[in-house]
Amino acid sequence: MSFLTRVKKLPRLGLGVSTEYGVGGAGVLDPLELRRLHPTYGGFLEVGVEAAKGLDANARAWLTRRWPTTYHFLDINLDEPEEFDPHWLGEVRALVHELRPAWLCGDAGLWHLGPRDRGHMLLLPPILTHESIGPMAAGIARLREETGREVLPENPPGPLFLGDLHLLDFFGRLAEAADTGLLLDCAHLAIYQQQQGHDPLTALDGLPLDRVVELHVAGAMVRNHEGLEIVEDDHTPEPLPATWEIYEHVAARAPNLKAVVFECEKNSLEPCLPGFARIAAGWRRA
Repeated sequence: MSFLTRVKKLPRLGLGVSTEYGVGGAGVLDPLELRRLHPTYGGFLEVGVEAAKGLDANARAWLTRRWPTTYHFLDINLDEPEEFDPHWLGEVRALVHELRPAWLCGDAGLWHLGPRDRGHMLLLPPILTHESIGPMAAGIARLREETGREVLPENPPGPLFLGDLHLLDFFGRLAEAADTGLLLDCAHLAIYQQQQGHDPLTALDGLPLDRVVELHVAGAMVRNHEGLEIVEDDHTPEPLPATWEIYEHVAARAPNLKAVVFECEKNSLEPCLPGFARIAAGWRRA
């Protein structure tokens, strides 16, 4: 069964928020409070997971209420067959059983160099060449098979991109080769387009938008270091204008869009509310 048939069975999760192990405490957005005060903004929780760490108390508090989740992996290089070792796969299957996620997703890049190690949290983008697509597509298909869940690759951020393909051309071809859907991170794409000297919507006309299942929106900070302009993906509550332009363009044209995450997990609730409201309004218009 092709993905464009399978996607019809995926649930529509709506608007949600992300979290990672250890994120929480005073002055930080509480997903349970968000859902209680603004249920349309807290439709689901995207749980960032390193299998060796497992789930923290905040994620477990959400799970006790059996509210919807997605599983965002933080520890696998999809294009390396040796990543799928039995121990790691056992941990992942156990977490999938506990989380009951609608799907798996995560940045399709290098989460580590050398052996997987707890707490590494390195992330580099893939090499954007035709040769890189096959191994990564095989990894996506393998993870889907091993977990029984759809696996949505996400375009990662990065200070430097190597290869002769545009990022969107790479991910469009990857999705078709793996017969999978996509998680398009609008903030990461805005940073990439600026780094490459492109307009925000460059190459989106070639992306198979019917495969976009999830979108991410997040804030970023533009910094200047000795004359070099750097855009930092820092998950502040204020997305760049280019991020909003990409989000609103794609939300209006992605027929199988099921979920949007506002990545603002390290901020208090109040400054995040305008962003949630704009995301919700953009999706309603679409």
